[in-house]
Amino acid sequence: MRSKFQTAAIGTLATLLLASCGGGGGGGGGGGALPLGLGVPPAAAPAPAPAPAPDPAPAPAPAPGPTALESCSLPDFVQDTITRVNQFRSEPRTCGATQYPAAAPIAWNAQLDTAAARHSRDMVAKNFFDHTGSDGSTVGTRATDAGYKWSGVGENIAAGQTSVASAMNSWQGSEGHCRNLMGANYKHVALACVRGGSGNAYPYYWTMVLGTP
Repeated sequence: MRSKFQTAAIGTLATLLLASCGGGGGGGGGGGALPLGLGVPPAAAPAPAPAPAPDPAPAPAPAPGPTALESCSLPDFVQDTITRVNQFRSEPRTCGATQYPAAAPIAWNAQLDTAAARHSRDMVAKNFFDHTGSDGSTVGTRATDAGYKWSGVGENIAAGQTSVASAMNSWQGSEGHCRNLMGANYKHVALACVRGGSGNAYPYYWTMVLGTP
């Protein structure tokens, strides 16, 4: 009987100045009352207010984050993947009988995404589950074809799991997949999920590719 799930590994101030003054003066001839004159000279023109500072230019919009080519329409697919992978790598792990120290975080890579999407699409189109593609390709040839110049690559595949969390849980509990997830040399990762159709053995096909240049 076919199992429900399968896995395999290979961030104005304006100052207004006002001036005023008052004064008096008189003059005239004798014999008459002295005329009295009061004068208030006009106020000095106010100093011009400083021009208001221009509004600061709006901050540029943050660059959009990476998106996956194939995500099975699952929300926050890339961020969910990166978070779960790096959380797993952040602590020492035991994979089978082998102890692995905590490993550095890894980043999403668009070229590995192309390789991963290609393989999940292929498994759905040809209704198979294997690391070797229907055209004879391997994870290495698929990464190279996508333009990734690698010195090391690894691949985890799964079928049937319905979320990033469930696929990751399957791999974390499997020695070979765990070793790939904890590989200290890996710098990049990508994950693809393609939905199967009525003619497929599984409803979801997953491919994770890890690599280092």
